[in-house]
Amino acid sequence: MSYINAFLVGGAICAVGQVLIDKTKLTPARILVLFVVSGVLLTALGIYQKLVDFAGAGATIPLTGFGYNLAKGVFNEVDQTGLTGALTGGFKAAAAGLGAVITFGYIMSVVAKPKAKR
Repeated sequence: MSYINAFLVGGAICAVGQVLIDKTKLTPARILVLFVVSGVLLTALGIYQKLVDFAGAGATIPLTGFGYNLAKGVFNEVDQTGLTGALTGGFKAAAAGLGAVITFGYIMSVVAKPKAKR
């Protein structure tokens, strides 16, 4: 049943993104930011943890899950080190993911050789 829950929740998150792309004039970059910020806000309100408990990877893999991971890292670090944890917690929690994204972006820029518009 956990696979079905993950599929349904992850699919619903992706469907929301597709509707935003198709029906609004929002750019994909703004939609990505909207998803990350939504994950942070829903985590701060205590809602996203319930979704993660229900759907597992279906809630943690999409970009809203990245926002959840950032917020969770900040909350944990603030509990351990105090107010300075608000500045460092997100970086510590998301360091592996950010490193992978940066590495992938660099590799794709070398492989694809995009032409910059001037």
